Amino acid sequence: MACDIIESYEICAELSAMHIRGERKNQMTILPLCLDDYVGARSICRVIAAFVRGLDLISLGFKYAEPSAHGRPSYDPAVMLMLYIYGYINRIRSSRRLEAETHRNIEVMWLMEKLTPDDKTICNFRKDIDPPSKRCTRKGRKW
Repeated sequence: MACDIIESYEICAELSAMHIRGERKNQMTILPLCLDDYVGARSICRVIAAFVRGLDLISLGFKYAEPSAHGRPSYDPAVMLMLYIYGYINRIRSSRRLEAETHRNIEVMWLMEKLTPDDKTICNFRKDIDPPSKRCTRKGRKW
């Protein structure tokens, strides 16, 4: 009986060697040093970044496009606009869900330059974006 158990264990061990195995959860690894290695060359995030970096946000009327000399620095509106467009394309409407994406989605981390604004900041940006977004949409159609 004991031999049967040992033989069945050895057979199971041989069969499990046929499956593709991932790394153990506690396995230490050395990740690539930059997020750029994780974002594909044809990723939509690269298109969003190229589009937004080509816009003149001051002339479009974006609030905080010119940094203030007083108070706490604001987030770059270009980075916030990238998050807004990413959420629009991927049907993420909630500010809280967009905030969660900044913590867990590698493409969004790349797009946001590892910035993680809270949901209130994202909500305020979305509230302030209405008139400039219409002008931005016109630029996007021409682009």
